[in-house]
Amino acid sequence: MAAARRLASSLLSRSLSASSPRSLTSLFRGDGTRASEFGVLHRFSTAVAVEEPITPPVQVQYTQLLINGQFVDAASGRTFPTLDPRTGEVIAHVAEGDVEDVNRAVAAARKAFDQGPWPRMTGYERSRILLRFADLIEKHNDEIAALETWDNGKPYEQAANVEIPMFARLMRYYAGWADKIHGLVVPADGPHHVQVLHEPIGVAGQIIPWNFPLLMYAWKVGPALACGNTIVLKAAEQTPLSALYVSKLLHEAGLPEGAINVIPGFGPTAGAALASHMEVDKLAFTGSTDTGKIVLELAARSNLKPVTLELGGKSPMIIMDDADVDHAVELAHFALFFNQGQCCCAGSRTFVHEKVYDEFVEKAKARALKRVVGDPFRKGVEQGPQIDEDQFNKILRYIKSGIDSGATLQAGGDRLGSKGYFIQPTIFSDVKDGMQIAQEEIFGPVQSILKFSDLNEVIRRANTTRYGLAAGVFTNNLDTANTLTRALRAGTVWINCFDVFDAAIPFGGYKMSGQGREKGIDSLKNYLQVKAVVTPLKNPAWL
Repeated sequence: MAAARRLASSLLSRSLSASSPRSLTSLFRGDGTRASEFGVLHRFSTAVAVEEPITPPVQVQYTQLLINGQFVDAASGRTFPTLDPRTGEVIAHVAEGDVEDVNRAVAAARKAFDQGPWPRMTGYERSRILLRFADLIEKHNDEIAALETWDNGKPYEQAANVEIPMFARLMRYYAGWADKIHGLVVPADGPHHVQVLHEPIGVAGQIIPWNFPLLMYAWKVGPALACGNTIVLKAAEQTPLSALYVSKLLHEAGLPEGAINVIPGFGPTAGAALASHMEVDKLAFTGSTDTGKIVLELAARSNLKPVTLELGGKSPMIIMDDADVDHAVELAHFALFFNQGQCCCAGSRTFVHEKVYDEFVEKAKARALKRVVGDPFRKGVEQGPQIDEDQFNKILRYIKSGIDSGATLQAGGDRLGSKGYFIQPTIFSDVKDGMQIAQEEIFGPVQSILKFSDLNEVIRRANTTRYGLAAGVFTNNLDTANTLTRALRAGTVWINCFDVFDAAIPFGGYKMSGQGREKGIDSLKNYLQVKAVVTPLKNPAWL
């Protein structure tokens, strides 16, 4: 276990492997529609491990709002259920934050910033608290991973061996920055002493998604706290449990009251209130492009607060004709199917050179049929359920669209089992650029394989999208790799790898995939204000 966790310095470097139990497919969808009526044949099955759900090895401890260091009920007294995506059953009822609760949380964060100790501590003192927090994350690794899996549906092995260790690594990374943030002294054309100060920006509002709840927490909370800011964080309504748990540990590590406040709730209420709040100085949001537009508008219409956006993607994964096809198939499989396909940067448009296209399709189909789908708490399972019924139904609609538009269904195409939100790993070949499945973000286990003939063609087609979050290239030719690296309009280009998320590597998109960068040194700029201080010099000895 310890050795596996050390691999997390380069997150998601490989997919989980497993054996293949017997196959099965479901006869009926959740709405009673026969699979055959949906255009799906039973030969498109996949490896499964669906049995009675395993009881999670953790108890839910925190379900209230966290405001000013205390767990409290929502002002309205309302709660909402957070569901187990394996079954659709209720895990717990969580306090539902609303406008009044956001106001209380912002007031606490404002007081903590204007009057509290956090921004007035030395960077070294803040660093020590963040380091203690990372130690506590490691101490409680297994409980946190179990909460994440239970609430989200991702494989426990992925959460425990990769994501939670990476969470701790990110916190140590930002702890290392806390006492190294400094300004400059710059020369002036005259007798003046000029300082450029980098100050904490103030109260940061942060809205995190449900697909990687804790990693997105770390991407936002880490740099904001390292720079001396205070925070109001809205946790996604689908996955509020882990954010509440780790925020309690953050206080245990020594974070002062009010420096972080956590409001579970819904976007149109709690999220909108946070985005439009006049006392919030900075906003960071991860989610869909359409919601990002709303967040940006609310921020502009209120106090013109700066906004960092990490939004959707439709990332190309380009397989050149010189590729080792077996290796390329495995990498492209991982690029798309990891985390149930619920990744903003998923390699969801797999472009394959015509010389290796047929071989690639056959081997991609075989790999999808071997993918083990089932209870994410079970050892060896590669794919758990989708997050909820809405996402489940959305993915099935996209699959139907692919069939109806003339793409060839090679594997999958149906739900798996009759309980929960499991979907078969699905492969489409003969996909055309104009098809809905090639243009829109599916956010599910659906791989679209497109054919291309030459380099200039694939560059043009790969860039013909409103998104620009990431891209992957698989080639043995250095000149080809260099050409594509510079030509692809994307914030990250992975060469012969995918989903490598080291703490120091900046992440963000071009075009409608967002603005700003998270992780690395660039993320600190999101939470710092720049101030110039100019003082006259009388009879200076030098300038």
